[in-house]
Amino acid sequence: QVQLVESGGGLVQAGGSVELSCVASGSIIRIYSIGWYRQASGNQRELVANSSSRAGTNYADSVQGRFTISRDDAKNTMYLQMNSLKPEDTADYYCSADILRRESWGSALSTVWGQGTQVIVSS
Repeated sequence: QVQLVESGGGLVQAGGSVELSCVASGSIIRIYSIGWYRQASGNQRELVANSSSRAGTNYADSVQGRFTISRDDAKNTMYLQMNSLKPEDTADYYCSADILRRESWGSALSTVWGQGTQVIVSS
Protein backbone atom coordinates (compact mmCIF):
# COMPACT_ATOMS: atom_id res chain seq x y z
CA GLN A 1 0.00 0.00 0.00
CA VAL A 2 1.27 3.46 -0.94
CA GLN A 3 -0.09 6.79 0.15
CA LEU A 4 0.55 10.48 -0.45
CA VAL A 5 0.12 13.06 2.29
CA GLU A 6 0.10 16.79 1.53
CA SER A 7 0.93 19.58 3.94
CA GLY A 8 1.64 23.28 3.86
CA GLY A 9 -1.75 24.71 3.03
CA GLY A 10 -3.39 27.54 4.92
CA LEU A 11 -4.41 31.15 4.75
CA VAL A 12 -2.12 33.59 2.98
CA GLN A 13 -2.46 37.17 1.79
CA ALA A 14 -2.47 38.04 -1.88
CA GLY A 15 1.07 38.49 -3.11
CA GLY A 16 2.42 36.06 -0.56
CA SER A 17 4.05 32.65 -0.94
CA VAL A 18 3.33 29.14 0.23
CA GLU A 19 5.15 25.87 -0.31
CA LEU A 20 3.14 22.67 -0.40
CA SER A 21 4.78 19.34 0.33
CA CYS A 22 3.63 15.85 -0.55
CA VAL A 23 5.31 12.85 1.03
CA ALA A 24 4.94 9.36 -0.39
CA SER A 25 5.14 6.38 1.94
CA GLY A 26 4.75 2.64 1.69
CA SER A 27 6.38 -0.08 -0.35
CA ILE A 28 7.77 2.25 -2.99
CA ILE A 29 10.13 1.02 -5.63
CA ARG A 30 10.14 4.13 -7.80
CA ILE A 31 8.16 7.32 -8.37
CA TYR A 32 7.71 8.28 -11.96
CA SER A 33 5.64 11.29 -13.01
CA ILE A 34 4.37 13.71 -10.41
CA GLY A 35 1.71 16.36 -10.51
CA TRP A 36 -0.21 18.97 -8.58
CA TYR A 37 -3.88 19.66 -9.21
CA ARG A 38 -6.39 22.00 -7.65
CA GLN A 39 -10.11 22.23 -7.30
CA ALA A 40 -11.87 25.45 -6.42
CA SER A 41 -15.35 25.40 -4.98
CA GLY A 42 -17.87 24.64 -7.71
CA ASN A 43 -15.18 23.93 -10.29
CA GLN A 44 -13.65 20.82 -11.76
CA ARG A 45 -10.23 19.64 -10.70
CA GLU A 46 -7.56 21.14 -12.93
CA LEU A 47 -3.90 20.53 -13.57
CA VAL A 48 -1.54 23.02 -11.95
CA ALA A 49 1.80 21.47 -12.86
CA ASN A 50 3.30 18.13 -13.68
CA SER A 51 6.70 16.70 -14.30
CA SER A 52 8.11 13.54 -15.79
CA SER A 53 11.38 12.47 -17.33
CA ARG A 54 9.59 11.78 -20.61
CA ALA A 55 7.45 14.91 -20.97
CA GLY A 56 9.42 17.41 -18.93
CA THR A 57 7.69 20.00 -16.76
CA ASN A 58 4.41 21.67 -17.63
CA TYR A 59 2.45 24.44 -15.96
CA ALA A 60 -1.06 25.75 -16.36
CA ASP A 61 -1.03 29.14 -18.06
CA SER A 62 -2.58 30.70 -14.98
CA VAL A 63 0.39 29.77 -12.77
CA GLN A 64 3.27 29.92 -15.26
CA GLY A 65 6.10 31.99 -13.82
CA ARG A 66 4.62 32.00 -10.32
CA PHE A 67 4.58 28.32 -9.29
CA THR A 68 7.41 25.79 -9.33
CA ILE A 69 7.09 22.03 -9.06
CA SER A 70 10.04 20.05 -7.73
CA ARG A 71 10.89 16.72 -6.14
CA ASP A 72 13.39 15.12 -3.80
CA ASP A 73 13.52 11.43 -4.67
CA ALA A 74 15.73 10.64 -1.70
CA LYS A 75 12.88 11.78 0.54
CA ASN A 76 10.03 10.54 -1.68
CA THR A 77 8.72 14.08 -1.53
CA MET A 78 7.39 16.53 -4.09
CA TYR A 79 6.87 20.23 -3.64
CA LEU A 80 4.87 23.07 -5.11
CA GLN A 81 6.32 26.49 -4.45
CA MET A 82 3.65 29.11 -5.01
CA ASN A 83 4.64 32.76 -5.25
CA SER A 84 2.75 35.95 -6.02
CA LEU A 85 -0.46 34.29 -4.93
CA LYS A 86 -3.78 35.66 -6.11
CA PRO A 87 -7.29 35.22 -4.67
CA GLU A 88 -8.14 33.08 -7.68
CA ASP A 89 -5.50 30.56 -6.55
CA THR A 90 -7.79 29.69 -3.64
CA ALA A 91 -8.56 25.96 -3.91
CA ASP A 92 -7.95 22.52 -2.52
CA TYR A 93 -4.60 21.32 -3.83
CA TYR A 94 -3.91 17.65 -4.53
CA CYS A 95 -0.69 15.88 -5.35
CA SER A 96 -0.57 12.85 -7.59
CA ALA A 97 2.15 10.45 -8.65
CA ASP A 98 2.65 7.35 -10.73
CA ILE A 99 4.28 4.97 -8.31
CA LEU A 100 5.76 1.53 -8.81
CA ARG A 101 5.11 -0.34 -5.58
CA ARG A 102 6.31 -3.65 -4.21
CA GLU A 103 3.77 -6.43 -3.83
CA SER A 104 4.17 -9.91 -2.36
CA TRP A 105 3.87 -11.31 -5.86
CA GLY A 106 6.02 -8.74 -7.63
CA SER A 107 5.36 -5.10 -8.43
CA ALA A 108 2.55 -2.90 -9.66
CA LEU A 109 2.28 0.59 -11.13
CA SER A 110 -0.58 2.86 -10.19
CA THR A 111 -1.56 6.51 -9.94
CA VAL A 112 -1.87 7.59 -6.34
CA TRP A 113 -3.61 10.73 -5.04
CA GLY A 114 -3.20 12.64 -1.83
CA GLN A 115 -6.11 13.74 0.33
CA GLY A 116 -5.71 17.42 -0.49
CA THR A 117 -4.70 20.53 1.37
CA GLN A 118 -6.58 23.82 1.32
CA VAL A 119 -5.03 27.10 0.27
CA ILE A 120 -6.97 30.30 0.83
CA VAL A 121 -5.63 33.54 -0.59
CA SER A 122 -7.16 36.65 0.90
CA SER A 123 -7.31 39.92 -1.00
